[in-house]
Amino acid sequence: MSVRVVIADDHPVFRHGLRAALSVDDSLEVVGEAATAQDCVALVLDQGADVVLMDLEMPGGGVQATAELALRAPEARVLVLSMHDDGDSLVDALRAGARGYLVKGADQAAILRAIQSVASGDLVVGEGIAARMAAFFEIPSNAPARPFPELTGREFDVLTLIADGSDNATIARRLFLSEKTVRNHVSIVLAKLHSATRAEAVARARRAGLGTPG
Repeated sequence: MSVRVVIADDHPVFRHGLRAALSVDDSLEVVGEAATAQDCVALVLDQGADVVLMDLEMPGGGVQATAELALRAPEARVLVLSMHDDGDSLVDALRAGARGYLVKGADQAAILRAIQSVASGDLVVGEGIAARMAAFFEIPSNAPARPFPELTGREFDVLTLIADGSDNATIARRLFLSEKTVRNHVSIVLAKLHSATRAEAVARARRAGLGTPG
């Protein structure tokens, strides 16, 4: 029985190349492509899928699409293919429900193996980020507890800069991220803090001792 695959990425050239790479394996069937998070979720709900190859940077956010699929189509296992190899991106994706994470530089054989493994129910993390993942979870025993433990390290950094009054462009420069990634992080921070607006999040952060009151 074929493994039904959806490719979700906003770069058509990358989607075309990935489809071609998967075509060498007769056990895989690409049932559709999507360029946005909304289209990805709609496609999976309409066509069904065993594995979704998910880009984190596409419009609407791959993390958000992964979380929505975990709720609405849990049978569709998400394998992230991302440009980012940092621990924060990895943890964000896994927390949202992803079952695998590879960087886009992974070779064809690694991607094919990962698809089969994820389809079988395994958790797959690329070799290049396994060490980063281990380092990410190393917390000194004497480290003081920080506020908002529900936030990842990257989300906490974003919140701290928001509380300092930084706009998205400034945050992007400070953290070496794209503005699109920053917008996604801000949306997640607001949701996790149950804050309807950026101002509410700033107020909560400053009550917790973050930022510099203006």
